Amino acid sequence: MRFGISTHLYHDQQLSRDHLVEVAAHGFESIELFATRSHFDYHDDSAIVKLGEWLRETGLTLHGIHAPVTESFLGGEWGPPFSNATTDSKQRTRAVHEATLALQVARRIPTNFLVVHLGTPSGPTPRRGDNSREAAIRSLQELHRLAASLEVRVAAEVIPNDLSTASSLVQMLEEDLDVPEVGICMDFGHAFIMGDLVDSIEAVSGHLITTHIHDNDGTRDDHLVPFDGAIEWPGALMVTQKIGYDGTLLLEVGNTSTPKAVLRQAQLARQRLERLLNA
Repeated sequence: MRFGISTHLYHDQQLSRDHLVEVAAHGFESIELFATRSHFDYHDDSAIVKLGEWLRETGLTLHGIHAPVTESFLGGEWGPPFSNATTDSKQRTRAVHEATLALQVARRIPTNFLVVHLGTPSGPTPRRGDNSREAAIRSLQELHRLAASLEVRVAAEVIPNDLSTASSLVQMLEEDLDVPEVGICMDFGHAFIMGDLVDSIEAVSGHLITTHIHDNDGTRDDHLVPFDGAIEWPGALMVTQKIGYDGTLLLEVGNTSTPKAVLRQAQLARQRLERLLNA
């Protein structure tokens, strides 16, 4: 399998060429662009041109684009969220519009996937009307039409809400959407928090097209480097291979110390993951 890194690692900074140099220097082949304007201004065509230049210069490829989930992320504080599954038609349209603007990156830089959150994660005080199944289906249909014209596949991510459990996403794709090109992004850390990770991986068999891998203690979405939390990676990787997934394992890790230190940890974790995959 191939390995990549999400620019989520640098989410609290404006993305720069130096960041991609660091990623390449630690042996990773690709990145997923985390599209938040305070991190990467996907509204700015010149920023997209520069990103293409940086990718060519570092030898990295653009594995995918993570659709915007928030207006900003500054000083460790999340800005107002976007929900493409809200019953508020104005807000849903805005969320889809921001995703389509981020997808414009694919007009200049070849990429495979647009990863989308359907709605917003469940929490102690969820916003009313954020996670409507009907609104989510409509948004997926709209995003698929544009993505398909750019030869990009939409991947709905497993996230902590009732819309986006592994089984709910499979049901949506098979019963409500019926668009084979749309698939699922298995987020290992999210699935682990939500219940049985192995069961979730098995549930998405036939629909799994990309991944996010990170670790946690089973209660908090800490985005730790694999093996720094409680996930049992031998079993998780074995079932991933069992269902026939041989695509990229994309590390979506957070900056828990410094990016260079986390990249070094990720490099060592990759080696352990590769040994497990080859065992």
